Amino acid sequence: MELHESGENYLEVMLLLNKERGYIRSVDVANKLSFSKPSVSRAVSILKKAGHILMDDSGLITLTESGKRIAEKIYDRHCFLVTYFKSLGVSNNVAEEDACRIEHVISNETFEKLREQFNKYKAKESD
Repeated sequence: MELHESGENYLEVMLLLNKERGYIRSVDVANKLSFSKPSVSRAVSILKKAGHILMDDSGLITLTESGKRIAEKIYDRHCFLVTYFKSLGVSNNVAEEDACRIEHVISNETFEKLREQFNKYKAKESD
């Protein structure tokens, strides 16, 4: 099952909540994304069915290996793109917003080439 942008966003937020708090609850996901609890409940159900998360009897959510892998990939892209855009002189707010949109649609090939070029530039800059 292909995961869409919204599913990737949910997984990314879950990863960040887990790093921040040590646990993930649906209510915290809803608050972080400013979504309704029913919307989050539906997304959680879809992510469970796809095998990206587990939920225990007390409602705590755990990322599975596949969920964690996707979340880390998206978060890595996000962090890199924000850094890259800010290095170009883009304001923090715009860099964050643009990274949030681009991180989901950029191909792996383009992203890796962008990172490679940025790293070469940074290496030359530090010489």
